[in-house]
Parts: sequence; C-alpha cells; structure tokens
Amino acid sequence: MLSREQRTAILELHKQGLGTRAIKKQLKISRGAIKKVVRSQNLEPPPIVRAMKAEVYRDEILELHTTCKGNRARIHEELQAQGAELSYSALTAFCRREGIGVKPIIPAGSYPFEPGQEMQHDTSPHRVRIGGKERKIQTAAAVLCHSRMIFIQCYPRFRRFECKSFLTEALRYFGGACEVVMIDNTHVVVLRGNGKTMIPVPEMEAFSHRFGFLFRAHEIGDANRSAHVERSFWHVERNFLAGRTFQDFRDLNRQARAWCERKNSSYKRHLRAKPIDLFALERTRLRPLPAHIPQPYRIHHRTVSVEGYVSIDTHQYSVPPDWIGRRVQALETQETIEIETSRSKPTVTHQRVIDPHHGKTTLPEHRIRRGQGRKRKQSGREEKLLLEMAPELGPYIKDLKSKAKKQTTLALRQLLRMAREYPREPLRGAVQRAHHYGLYDLDRVETLLLRLIAEEYFQLDPDGDDDDSD
Repeated sequence: MLSREQRTAILELHKQGLGTRAIKKQLKISRGAIKKVVRSQNLEPPPIVRAMKAEVYRDEILELHTTCKGNRARIHEELQAQGAELSYSALTAFCRREGIGVKPIIPAGSYPFEPGQEMQHDTSPHRVRIGGKERKIQTAAAVLCHSRMIFIQCYPRFRRFECKSFLTEALRYFGGACEVVMIDNTHVVVLRGNGKTMIPVPEMEAFSHRFGFLFRAHEIGDANRSAHVERSFWHVERNFLAGRTFQDFRDLNRQARAWCERKNSSYKRHLRAKPIDLFALERTRLRPLPAHIPQPYRIHHRTVSVEGYVSIDTHQYSVPPDWIGRRVQALETQETIEIETSRSKPTVTHQRVIDPHHGKTTLPEHRIRRGQGRKRKQSGREEKLLLEMAPELGPYIKDLKSKAKKQTTLALRQLLRMAREYPREPLRGAVQRAHHYGLYDLDRVETLLLRLIAEEYFQLDPDGDDDDSD
C-alpha cells in the first residue's frame, strides 16, 4: 500500500507533465499503482476492508464468552462442536479487534517523591546455594524512593520477628526513618483491610511509632505503586545471586551488605546521579532514630529436657546439667539465645542458629567429662548386711552384681537368705567353688550348698549296727 507521501509525489509529478514511465523511474513504483493514484486523485490511501471469518459467529461468541467465563479455548471448542469452521487464531484475532474480553490498557502512573517522604519495603522468594545445597530463601528489601538507596538481607523465613529485625537494621543503615513505609498487603504487618483501609497489627504499629513512621499499603493490583522495591528484586536475582555461593546465612547477609554498598555508590543513568550523592540531601530530611534502639526479641518458655537441652525452632541449646527438669525462659534475638532459670543463676548465652535443622549446640562448660557423670547408686542394704555377716564373700558379691542372671537386688536378697539359713562353713565352701568356676546362678549355688551340707552333717556309718539290747 502506498503511503500519503508517495501518493502526493505521484500527483505532483503528474501535474508537472511527467508520464507514467518517468514517474516509475523516479519513485520506483509500479505503473499500475501510479495509474490508480492518478485516476483517483486522492491523497488518502483507501482503507483495507477484510472480511473476518468469525464475524458470522458474533452472536454465538458473545453468548459463549459469558457461559465459558471468558476462556477462549473453551469458546473455540464449543464453536467447533456446533459445526463452525473457524481456527483458534481467527477467533482470538476477532476478539482482540472487537474488544471482547480484552482489558483496556491503563498507562503507568508517575509518582514523584520528596526527600525523606517514603521508603518501600517488600519480600520476594529466591533460590540460592548455601553450604553446597540449593534452597529457597526470602529476600527482604528496603528502598528510599527519592535517592533510590537500597538495603537487602536474606532469611530462611519471614515472620514478624524477622520483619522487625530487618527494618531495624535498614533504619540503622540509612541513619533515619522516612515518614511512610509502603508495603504490600502482607499478613506480617496487616491485621485487616487493604490499601487505604489497612489496619496494622498492634505489635507492628507500636514498632512504627518507636521510629516515628507510618505503615501504608498500596491497593491490591497496583504494583506500580511499589515499583522501586519490586524492580530491586529483579536486580538482586540477575546480579547479586547470579553465580554466587555462600557458606551460611551470615556469609550471605555480609555479602548482601557489601553489594548494597557498591550499588549505592554506582552511577544510575535514569537518575543521572549516584544514589549515595542524592542520599546526602535526603539524609537531612529523615526522622532521627531514638537514642536507644532495643533489639527485637521473642520470649520462649521451655522445660529443660533430660539430656540437658532447651529446644527453640527445632534446634537444641545446652544448659548446665543441674537445670534438668526446670522451667526456663529463653530470650531470642537476631544474633543470640539467652536462657535463664532464676536471678540467682547466671544466664546462658548461645549464638543463635539462623537456619535450624534439628541440630544441637553444646557449650564446652556443659559437656560432662568422663568419670563426672551421674554417680552410681551406692551399695544397697542387702550388700551391707552380707559384708557384715560374711566379709569373705566380698569378691563373689562384686562379680555377682555384674554377672548375675537375676536383678541385682533379687540376687543379693537370695544370697542374704542363704547366709541366714545355712551354716557358715558349707556356705563359704559353696561360694568359693562357684566363684572358682564362674557360677552365678544362685539356684544352682544353693543346690551345691545343700549337697555339701548333706555330705558333712548327715553321714551314716555303714559298719555300725543298731543295738537296742541292754
């Protein structure tokens, strides 16, 4: 199709007296097209009218669009079931041209921000290699909307505790707080409502009052309202996390802070400046931080296990052995776990395991050395009585306690009964013989004892005669 400029040139050359061949040579246009323009004497190109195959099915398409809930694949299936010879591409092209099921495109808004006016905060899941294993993490980001200063940290999960810890670190990094912290409609901060009607959780509202800012949520679906922080996640995934490996979460967050320092000091073409240079002005407009910034914490009440450990988030932390069975209070901060049982006892402090996996942390002073474990139970009453009655049975009693088939207490009681009921000499002989041959079955020892008694005390004279005469 010839453009308006080409048609104008053809008519001008025709008025100058040039023929069709000369115009063709000058403009490189076919003679047939030149003749059509000269005959029509119209500068505007004729509209192209194409008959659309789906036009004859307009009513059916509008009806099916409602019943099929706007699913074009289902509309196409139903049309084919009705005998319509229509391709899927022809159906979608017709819907686009006629605006059937097409949402109008809304231009993106522009949101200018004054220094210190707003900070945007959000989280996004990513996959990264930590300790040689690929795993899912939550990346938290905070961006100052005027200077575009960015601060990120990563966590295995993101709860209110991590949210308060992250915002505390971010505000310390920036050296102040903006008037507003813009968030999405996350349950971590939101109690109920969304957008302008959002009401924060009392715990998070008290946290914001401490630093002098307000939580606000953008309307659902209005992603442009938090575009600065949303775009930072794309940069984190494509730049910071790409090709990097980390030992643990502490190493990951150290490298994340160093990466933020480099990016905040680099030139941005869309800003025509460095964020750190723009931050020099914005920092003077930030609300100052309180003189004392308390560390966010969580309190846990636990009972010390029989192994001498306190379990927090599936990870076990050691305490002194004499705390076993006691009720303790554990104070969890971002870096430490402080466990205490009473004011008279010293507090036990552990380094917090950020990513627990059913492991154990034992302090050196809580390890029980060999020979310093639980003392063995002292000798029982039966053993004491036996040693008082027959001290010579001591070696046999010592081996009997470890090698007897019966329970130790029952075996000692049986031996004590034998010492009380039978003469001393046969008992000593039976025990010595049993000890010599390693016999610790007291039933058999008692049989041996009875045999010795029978041989010594009940011997009959085979040559003697019973003489009842005078």
